[in-house]
Amino acid sequence: MSVSIPQPPPAPGRVIVITGAMAAGKSTVAEILAHHLPLSVHIRGDSFRRMIVNGRAEMTVQPTAEARSQLELRYDLAAHVALAWAGHGFDAIVQDVIIGDDLPAFIDRLPGVDRFLVVLSPSVSALEWRERQRDKQSETYMSVGAMDNTLRNETTRIGYWLDSSAQSPDETVADILANLDRARV
Repeated sequence: MSVSIPQPPPAPGRVIVITGAMAAGKSTVAEILAHHLPLSVHIRGDSFRRMIVNGRAEMTVQPTAEARSQLELRYDLAAHVALAWAGHGFDAIVQDVIIGDDLPAFIDRLPGVDRFLVVLSPSVSALEWRERQRDKQSETYMSVGAMDNTLRNETTRIGYWLDSSAQSPDETVADILANLDRARV
């Protein structure tokens, strides 16, 4: 008869949140970053929005109560999934547009794990150029400039803010890895 020796639970992983305005490079940077870490997952916050087949309430400049409710649910789901993966020892990279008052509230959804926040903040001209280069169809409720204004003027300065205007995605990831301690929240 063999005896099964219980294994200790895995060391918890980290949650690394990457946010910024539309076209800041969040998706690309998060994916590359995930590939640089030994145990990692990339959680795309917008995927929870796209799961809604019927009844989706889109965010607008003046969002409806239902649109805000769905955004809060999306953030709750992303945080829950990140915590679950981190609980199994994975570094969970959460990437989404989380700006304004939503940013500190999102970080508060991540108790009990090592949390890191990277805010990609390239210049408006870089954002506008990147938006024109994107393959995906933009699904935005405000202009790049308006979103950048909300990021810079209505978002609490926590975490590591990185002007990636002149960086390639690989250079941005190298910068993040070199400065991860500055991103701790």
